[in-house]
Amino acid sequence: MSEYPEWSAISTSTRVRTKTFPRLLEDMPTFLGVPVALSPKDLEGADVVIIGAPFAAGWGDKYSGVDKSLWLAGPKRVRQQSIRYTGYVQDFDLDIFDHLKVVDYGDAAIPPEANYVATVENILRAQAAVEVKVNQALDAGAVPIVIGQNSPPGSYAIAKPIGERAKGNVGMISLDTHWDSRPMDHATADARIAGSGNWKSKLYELHANYKWSNVVEVGERGMLEDKTYVRHFVKEGANFVPMWKIRGKFGLDGLIGLLSKAYEGTSDVYVHFDMDVLGGAGPAPGDLLGELAEPIGMTDYEVIRIAHEIGLRGLTGMSFICIPPGSAVIYRTIVYVITYLMAGLAMRKKANAGRIAPLKPGEAAPSP
Repeated sequence: MSEYPEWSAISTSTRVRTKTFPRLLEDMPTFLGVPVALSPKDLEGADVVIIGAPFAAGWGDKYSGVDKSLWLAGPKRVRQQSIRYTGYVQDFDLDIFDHLKVVDYGDAAIPPEANYVATVENILRAQAAVEVKVNQALDAGAVPIVIGQNSPPGSYAIAKPIGERAKGNVGMISLDTHWDSRPMDHATADARIAGSGNWKSKLYELHANYKWSNVVEVGERGMLEDKTYVRHFVKEGANFVPMWKIRGKFGLDGLIGLLSKAYEGTSDVYVHFDMDVLGGAGPAPGDLLGELAEPIGMTDYEVIRIAHEIGLRGLTGMSFICIPPGSAVIYRTIVYVITYLMAGLAMRKKANAGRIAPLKPGEAAPSP
């Protein structure tokens, strides 16, 4: 597989060289060329706010056997690949920008040293930096979409503000290879850290309005997890859809029908896509993920389709972690996931007099 291209090659490519677009840095355009937001005032009237959260967990210069520089480049490279595209989705004959105001709020001010020196203080500073921007987007009534890489800045830092603000229970739709529900963060052994292996258990421990019966947990598989945790979560009511079930009779349509569990009796829905769920079944080899790769992964179509179906139903906020590093087509996959989700939101807004919030009880999602 060829190496990821330099910005000089991307910016002079056939699909980019004739375009003009805002930039956050010389080599970082805004997502899909949307306007730059510099302050909370710039978020006024926005439907969607794009936020970067480049954070790589742990000590040293590698995460899961992959150089951290590749993980940290994820939010920038997603934006770089996005600039190939417009807001027009030909599958639906829909220009999302005819219906949605989208802005790019840049990257959270994560301290650079937090990516290599994994002290409790540094991790909490990184988490807080993301929370600031997420809270500002929620203040504006917008849906924050955080392009991250590791926890807590790419997961708990989005789920926490949503839970703190919700007027009722919060549903969650989570795509992941791992449950991330150990009792304690293994890297710090500190109860204050909602880390890569324990952020979900910490979320349900500290935020009573997140209910297991309202989580749709998708994609876990194989022999990695402690049976005690999995059996406990399922007993508590988690709606668990392993890849084995999706590949069986239940299928993708069965999963889409089950998304309703996240909306039943909830005021808000948090969506989390851990992209190690691809596991090599997408458009690039699983070895990009190092130790995180597992067989029976989701395909790119399945992930993009689920995102679109969520957009049709509405959501409060969304986050990404573990975007497989190094492949241009994988970064384009993330662009598709976000754009097809926004296409669903645009259809929802058209059908519901401007409303993009999560489904109300008894409300049906618009047809795609």
